[in-house]
Amino acid sequence: MAENTTTRVVEVQVDNAEAIKLIADYNAKIEESTAKEKALREAIKNDTPLGRQAKDFMDAGQLVPDKLVIDLLEERIAKRDCKSGFILDGFPRTIPQAEALDKIANIDCALSLDVPYEVIEKRMTGRRVCLRCGATYHVVANPPRVEGICDICGDKLIIRSDDQPDVVRRRQETYHEQTEPLIDYYTAQGKLKTIDGTQGIRETEKLAVQALGL
Repeated sequence: MAENTTTRVVEVQVDNAEAIKLIADYNAKIEESTAKEKALREAIKNDTPLGRQAKDFMDAGQLVPDKLVIDLLEERIAKRDCKSGFILDGFPRTIPQAEALDKIANIDCALSLDVPYEVIEKRMTGRRVCLRCGATYHVVANPPRVEGICDICGDKLIIRSDDQPDVVRRRQETYHEQTEPLIDYYTAQGKLKTIDGTQGIRETEKLAVQALGL
């Protein structure tokens, strides 16, 4: 993997449905974003062998196994558009993933967005996505101009299978078992910062920028 000189951010879902963003090799600003969830969904959309394996776990509301996630991650960040920096969204979510990440990136900050589970459930079950272009909306916070239709490409919006209420609840249970320990993991390393994630998108972004000193 080519050495990166700009910010890398990795987001992790944690207690009370918080999200942690891990910052590594900070230089000036984030230039390229590579979401772990996006990488997974690209593989699923392209019907790759790894994508088919990941889809079975995601449809069941389970975490994708570490080996599969890491294989997808390493493949994605090796691409040209990640050479000068990248953002990993939704990774790591387990201690083994975090340990694997430490072997390929020098993490210097973990930013936790503190959001109660009840709020997260409303946000996730209200999410709508476009399979064609990847745009994401929310029925309350960020609705499309025409209900059920993507503003960008005009395709029909859908509810992802893993955003169904029963699946969201199972994901929360999985979180308590596998992801919650990450709070102590990054606290022990002295890298954890926490902000209020219940504010609006712009307000939360400002808090994050301030906490990270960007």
